[in-house]
Amino acid sequence: MKSHATDRNPNAEQARRPRLRLWRRLARSSDGAAAIEFAILAVPYFLIIFAIIETFVAFAAEQLVTNAVNSLGRQLRTGQITFALNRSTDKNQAEFRRAFCNEVNIMIQCSEAEIATPNKLYIDARTFTSFGAIPKAIPRISTASYADIDPSTFKFQPGGPDTINMLRAYYRWQVITDLVRPYITTIRPSDGSLPSDFLIVATTAFQNENYP
Repeated sequence: MKSHATDRNPNAEQARRPRLRLWRRLARSSDGAAAIEFAILAVPYFLIIFAIIETFVAFAAEQLVTNAVNSLGRQLRTGQITFALNRSTDKNQAEFRRAFCNEVNIMIQCSEAEIATPNKLYIDARTFTSFGAIPKAIPRISTASYADIDPSTFKFQPGGPDTINMLRAYYRWQVITDLVRPYITTIRPSDGSLPSDFLIVATTAFQNENYP
């Protein structure tokens, strides 16, 4: 009785082996993989890096505005800057805004047009009958969930000796790669679009010294 075995072609086997070795080498090869991975990840990676850097710069600008509010608030409190008292220390709104801009000019530049007509920097300096009367919320143009600030009530009318005053400043800091902040802020343009700036807010309240 003859046993039947599957016939194999030696030539076909020899031709198949080089192809199998080639596929194995391709499967193990990592040449160019790092470049491909970098190309895929480069855009989101650099966006995150730039967003971190921009957030740090915006935080530094926020500290600068806060320091300016505290510094000029102290000058109002001590009578180094006064308003409508017929003294050499009197400043009007434009002069006070120029003094504020001089405090922040390391990072924030104010043009003469910006000093005359606020577009990015808003300053509100007023006197009140009590600390309880000082507004605590950011004034907005409507009560909707998303609304822009309303600077129409902002004034420069600080009081004289022994009066209670508030000084607050708002600055629209332009952002480019901050990917999260536009979606979490409730301060947005009137048309409802996402903002392209970060609103810096700084406030101080004080009672003026009873200076002569």
